[in-house]
Amino acid sequence: MQNSKHCDIVILGAGLAGLSASYHLGHERCVVFERRDHHGGHTSSEYINGFTWDEGPHVSFTKHKYVEDLFYDSANGEIEEFTAIPTNYYNGYWIPHPAQSNLYALPDELKISCLNDFLLSRNEINSKSIPENYQQWLEIAFGKTFTNLFPKNYTEKYWTLPPEKLGTDWIGDRVFFPDIETVKSGFKAPLKNLTHYITRTRYPSHNGYVTFLEKLLKNCNLNLNKEVIKIDLKNKNILFKDGSEFTYNKLISTIPIDLFVKLCNAPLDIYTESKKLLCTELLIINVEVGHVTQRQEQWIYVYDKDKYSVRINFTELLSPNNAPINKSGIQIEVYFSKEHKPRKESFEYYSNKVIEELIEMKLIKDKSYVENVHTRWIQHANVVFDHKCKSALNKVLDWLKLYGLEREEDDLNPITDWDNKYSNKSKLGDLILAGRFGQWKYFWTDDCVLRGKFISENII
Repeated sequence: MQNSKHCDIVILGAGLAGLSASYHLGHERCVVFERRDHHGGHTSSEYINGFTWDEGPHVSFTKHKYVEDLFYDSANGEIEEFTAIPTNYYNGYWIPHPAQSNLYALPDELKISCLNDFLLSRNEINSKSIPENYQQWLEIAFGKTFTNLFPKNYTEKYWTLPPEKLGTDWIGDRVFFPDIETVKSGFKAPLKNLTHYITRTRYPSHNGYVTFLEKLLKNCNLNLNKEVIKIDLKNKNILFKDGSEFTYNKLISTIPIDLFVKLCNAPLDIYTESKKLLCTELLIINVEVGHVTQRQEQWIYVYDKDKYSVRINFTELLSPNNAPINKSGIQIEVYFSKEHKPRKESFEYYSNKVIEELIEMKLIKDKSYVENVHTRWIQHANVVFDHKCKSALNKVLDWLKLYGLEREEDDLNPITDWDNKYSNKSKLGDLILAGRFGQWKYFWTDDCVLRGKFISENII
C-alpha cells in the first residue's frame, strides 16, 4: 500500500461508457485503466489490408440530439448518413426487414399460413394475454407459424436459447409489433413506408465506428495494458497484473459484472449468483472479397437453422472508405454460449462453413474471390435476459451496496428510459457501475454515452 498511487476517481475500462464517464466528469479528475492495448471496447475498429472492421455492424441511429452532436463533432462532421435497408434470408428467399410486415416475399402457401395464424392470434388477444415468456409474446405478436419459422429460429441462433427461456422486459421497440392493417398490406405488396426501428443512420466517413469516440478520448488520462487482478472494495485498492497498485475515492467499473465480482473476491454465494448471469460469445468472421458487393442491403439476418451465419454485414455499405475500390468486406457473426451452445470446432472450421454459405446465398461469386479471412473472438457479446437474470443481478447489487453502491430505481431493468431517468435524480455513491456488461443492460452506444453524462450529474 505504501507504493500505491492515488486518484479521486478511477475508471476501469476504456470502452464507450468508461470514456464517457471520464469526459463528463472531467478528465483531470479521473484516471482510466484498460486491460487491452487500445481503447474503444466493443466500439473499437481495426484496420487490415486496406479494410476497416468494427465489432459487428455498428451504426448510430440515436434519437438523442446530444449524442448525435457529440458523434458529429468527434468525426469533424465527416459522416455518412443513409437510410438503413436490412433484409432477411430464409430458405433461398429474400424478405425485406422486418419480415413480419413483408409476407408478400414468401411463397404463397407459407405466407397464407402466416397471415391466417397472425389474424387468429390477434382475435384471441384479451386481458389475459399477458405473455410469461418471449415465445408467448411472439405468438401473440405474429401467430405460431411465423414465430416458429422466423424469430424462434433466430432467437436460438442469436441468443443461444429457445424463446420460452427468455423474459420479455428487454424487448421494448427492438422487435416490431405490427398492427393488423400493416400485416395485411405487407401480405399483398411492398409497404410504402419502412417499419424497421432504425430510420436515419449515421456512420463515420473514415476509420470506423471508433471515430465517434474521438471527442471523449481527447486529453483522457488513459492507461493501456493495465489488467486488474484484484480489487479490495473495503480498502479501495486495485492491484494490477504488472504489480502496480492504485487507491481511489470513487470507483466506476465497466468490467462485466460477473468478472468484477470474481476480482472482488466475493463470498461464494454471491459468486454463485453472478455465474447465473448469462451472455453470448461471438465469433466474428471477416472475409476480404475481390469483387464489389452483390446486394444493396447493409446487413442481413439469416433464419435458416442449418446455417452458422446469424447476421451478415457489408463494411463498404456503411462507408465507401471501409474497403479498397472494387472489393467487399463481408463480416459474419456466429454466436455461442458456454452454458447452452458451446463452441466445439476451430475458428477455421466455422470460417470455411460460413464461406460456403455465402457462396450458396450468392454473396460471393465463388471461392476464388476470397482473398483473406480473419477472425475475432468476443467473450462477452450480448446479455441474455433469461428468467434467472433479474434475481441473480438483484442479489449481486445488494452485496455491492456494502461497498458504496447506491441502488438505482431502474437498475434491474434491461432498458433505460433516459427521459425519465434524467427527470428523477439519483444519488450515486463511491462505487458506480456503467455500460452494457458493467450494469448488465441491453445498452446501445447512445446509452453508454448518456450513462457517463448521468454519472457526472449525480455523483456525490
